[in-house]
Amino acid sequence: NMLDFVFAVDDSVTWHMMNLLKNRSHYSFLKVFGPKQISNIQSYGAGIYYNTLVPCNGRMIKYGVISTDTLIDDLLHWKTLYVAGRLQKPVKILTQNENSKLQAALVSNLKSAVTAAFLMLPESFSEEDLYMQIAGLSYSGDFRMVIGEDRLKVQNIVKPNVPHFQKLYSNILQDCPQVVYKHHLGRLEASIDKSPEGQFTQLMALPRTLQQKITSLVDPPGKNRDVEEILLQVAHDPDCGIVVHQGRPRSV
Repeated sequence: NMLDFVFAVDDSVTWHMMNLLKNRSHYSFLKVFGPKQISNIQSYGAGIYYNTLVPCNGRMIKYGVISTDTLIDDLLHWKTLYVAGRLQKPVKILTQNENSKLQAALVSNLKSAVTAAFLMLPESFSEEDLYMQIAGLSYSGDFRMVIGEDRLKVQNIVKPNVPHFQKLYSNILQDCPQVVYKHHLGRLEASIDKSPEGQFTQLMALPRTLQQKITSLVDPPGKNRDVEEILLQVAHDPDCGIVVHQGRPRSV
């Protein structure tokens, strides 16, 4: 397996300039255009530039470069869910500076993942169900609807890594009144409020991009109702979870 790194950098042009001096061979033919143009290319799509098939200490790695501001925006709003989706799963953070906005955004992304999963899960579910749903957010969505290769990917992410998911989400789940840890049984039990009021509260807590995608699915052209009105309608829909599933960005 190829080891995947992501570097969040405050100044992409300077970072690429220094990296071209040290590791020019890592880059494709785009290196001839220089650091400014590489940084411009990085800004398209998910806002990340990858160098792939890089030999390092006897194995192959790839590494992506994303600006800190772009990363924070994706974590908070799920504009593409490309990096935010990866950070909803257990990863190893090698080093992190004292950027309070980034730290808050990392926590916000995890809370949003739990909220979206609650909306798509039934009223009661197991801890593994929750992690399967979260891990599937950036794949095909609801793990009950995932088939074939994507389902296997999600299972392979979750089943060997349940303790890591527990560590990643334990603080958020312990602060959630809808979730009860049965410590003597070593498992989590949840009962989600599926009333329109409960679902509306969760819908209002979703990232902005997901709210916008949900409203575009539900609101007929020309009506131009506000987001809160549309989400209230979705909260009363028996298929609320399916609407949320259909609205998510697909990043993988």
